[in-house]
Amino acid sequence: QVQLVESGGGLVQAGGSLRLSCAASGTVNTINSMGWYRQAPGKERELVTTISPGATVYADSVKGRFTISRDNVKNTIYVQMNSLKPEDTAVYYCNAKTIRHLNYWGQGTQVTVSS
Repeated sequence: QVQLVESGGGLVQAGGSLRLSCAASGTVNTINSMGWYRQAPGKERELVTTISPGATVYADSVKGRFTISRDNVKNTIYVQMNSLKPEDTAVYYCNAKTIRHLNYWGQGTQVTVSS
């Protein structure tokens, strides 16, 4: 089992920045990749960014604005979100995928960008 705890959401004005954190615990040695997804009201959950050994992936909508990083000692990932736009408003979920293709999710953290 993997547990994920997110932090760092909040309210920010357009053009501002936020940093989200996601700390993993439990069987972290089984984790292959971690990342962030988001879900806006009335929309499906979508990929934001993921990180795995040797690879990072970004949605086109966040390329150049968001940066994902990973601290293997703390079993924590971060996403630095700059130049935020109102369309970035969503609940952001941390995700971990294991080597056995199991999916784990955090509880979500709200990010609201005002215009």
